[in-house]
Amino acid sequence: MDLKSYLERIEAIRPEKPDFAGLEYLQRQHLLTVPFENLDILRKVPIQLDESQIYDKVVHRHRGGFCYELNGLFYRLLESLGYQTRLVAGTVKKEEGWALADSHATLLVELDGWWLVDVGFGDSARLPLPLTGEERTDVSGRYRVVPVAEQEGVYDLQRKRASESWLTRLRFSTTPKKLWEFAPQCQFNQTSPDSPFTGKSVVTLPTTEGRITLSGNTLVVTQGDTKQKEEIPSSSLPQLLRERFGIIL
Repeated sequence: MDLKSYLERIEAIRPEKPDFAGLEYLQRQHLLTVPFENLDILRKVPIQLDESQIYDKVVHRHRGGFCYELNGLFYRLLESLGYQTRLVAGTVKKEEGWALADSHATLLVELDGWWLVDVGFGDSARLPLPLTGEERTDVSGRYRVVPVAEQEGVYDLQRKRASESWLTRLRFSTTPKKLWEFAPQCQFNQTSPDSPFTGKSVVTLPTTEGRITLSGNTLVVTQGDTKQKEEIPSSSLPQLLRERFGIIL
């Protein structure tokens, strides 16, 4: 991995030391520059959990990816910069229940305690979250990480918006994982009709004031509490992907 090229890809400079300010900065830059997207899945391009292939896709070909790719690569960047980091597995909470168990790859970073750091979850926290229950807020909502009763080393990521109650988004374990251990889940998520990624294309990227998301042919631009939707003709999608997300297929 060429650190200089990776940092240029996320429009970041190398932190002077592996401290919290550097971690928060790197997470923000990664999220603002590398989209969460499943375009290869819809194009039937196999996604392999190979670091060199993921690096080439994200850094050289200026693409995004989903959790295994983005968090897997960010893990290697943080490790190379001196952070004590581990990949861990989580299960996404859906409205109708839970997704496939342990099918989300996310990160923990140790800095006077462990912090949840995620650049591959789509619309989620943009800043490190402590595992202490302390609330942290960004433009997308309020977040906290709380322990799950009677399950040692298991935590829930929760989000609260406006007058809503706290909603669990993810349940994760602190047990370290290797990227290759997610191979069955990665295969499921790119091939199964039950996967949330095989039905419709999704490309989403945070902005400083909100988010832009292309879901199928629908473009949604969120700024604060306002959303604007626009249907995009299929013939215009390549130009939109290039101009709004920096993606050239």
